[in-house]
Amino acid sequence: MSATDTQTRELTCGGAFNEALHQLMAEDPDIFVAGEDVGGVGGVFGGFAGLQDAHGAMRAVDTPISEQAIIGLGIGAAVTGLRPVVDLMFMDFALVSMDQIANQAAKLKYMFGGKAKLPMTITTAGGAGLSAAAQHSQSLEAMLCHVPGLKVVMPSTPHDIKGLLVASVRDDNPTIFVQNKRLFGMSGPVPEELYEIPLGQANVVREGADVTVVAYSRMLHESMAAAERLAGEGIDCEVIDLRTVLPLDTETVAASARKTNRVVIVHEAVRFAGLGAEIAAEIQESCFDYLDAPVGRVGAPFTPVPFSPSLEAEYVPSPKRIAEGIRATVGRPVPGA
Repeated sequence: MSATDTQTRELTCGGAFNEALHQLMAEDPDIFVAGEDVGGVGGVFGGFAGLQDAHGAMRAVDTPISEQAIIGLGIGAAVTGLRPVVDLMFMDFALVSMDQIANQAAKLKYMFGGKAKLPMTITTAGGAGLSAAAQHSQSLEAMLCHVPGLKVVMPSTPHDIKGLLVASVRDDNPTIFVQNKRLFGMSGPVPEELYEIPLGQANVVREGADVTVVAYSRMLHESMAAAERLAGEGIDCEVIDLRTVLPLDTETVAASARKTNRVVIVHEAVRFAGLGAEIAAEIQESCFDYLDAPVGRVGAPFTPVPFSPSLEAEYVPSPKRIAEGIRATVGRPVPGA
């Protein structure tokens, strides 16, 4: 395949995830996947399709409906030298297995004085937008980021999904890889070969001068739409995709804050005690003298995710609501108001 073909070839987010797993498993016999319906069915969202046929039933393992057991299986396999990818299906189910995640996986390296490795990747799907109701639609990354010892990855494009998944699976630490359910069908250019995007490295997706907008996962696309809308009003937004939320690339965010002097943080999770609060605090600590306005935050209201499609659409931050938050931080009124 030529360089031009590589640049123009497109995959969906789901396809990029699936291709990365196929290529990783072909490269490394120590990699296997396990979880509910990942084998015969190929995953509830199709991300594990064909793995059992291509690599055998012992490397694409269907498990009982027990999240504690799934994570426990992954921990045990990882400490013995394998490189498991274990799936929790929905991000909400991380709460069922939180003891294994927070008290076992995250602590093991510390408990063994840094001599142990735990190369386990936990894959899951988060976010609202499919009318899956309050127990299957949450964004719980702030809870996971509060646990030392974990890494948390939340990509937004097919290209980043493949590169960040490769980096996650090759990492020797427990990593939680969260895809947004509304992005599975979104297409974009993806190189055919295996490649890594370093964990903890944000991406400046749009250069701007008036305000920095920090986002990740689905909210990157909503923020970009808001930025394009505001460009017509003379507000020039710089948009940063965090890609990895733990570790957090505070250097890239701070450099942008010093450049634009205003920051708005956008996430799908509830605004109260969300990741935006921590990012805002870090910006205030490192960039206080550069800020011309308080750091703004846009997030979901403090309520369970509604089941009703119309209410759910109001719950998730939209380009309109993000634009309102940016205008408030920049100090510009709504045109015609």
